[in-house]
Amino acid sequence: MRNRKVARIFATDWFRNLIINKMRRDIFQAIADPTRRSILALIALQAMTPNAIAENFNTTRQAVSKHLKILTECELVKQEQQGREIYYSLEIEKMKEIDVWINQFRKIWEIQFNQLDKVLSTLKK
Repeated sequence: MRNRKVARIFATDWFRNLIINKMRRDIFQAIADPTRRSILALIALQAMTPNAIAENFNTTRQAVSKHLKILTECELVKQEQQGREIYYSLEIEKMKEIDVWINQFRKIWEIQFNQLDKVLSTLKK
């Protein structure tokens, strides 16, 4: 009986962690955090180690590692082992998903700005 309870607790925790990890894999939730956006901007220029990334922030190495873990889960960054070091770099293909989503709004903004230009030009006349 005790083994069943332990197994159930373990399975429940495993399932809960699985759901939480799946929820974290949303790229928009990942880029909502300003620190993660800054990390993305840093590694867009060149691949960096976690220590090199952490030097650019007023935070601990562990906090940067947590941000990198979320970005990796979301597949916005990729890891590459070079000797004893792990280098993080930007995953361009995943960033294109963000661009596609934003592009639909860009079209709406352009239409609205064009309409505003027309109104302003008629007001000037």
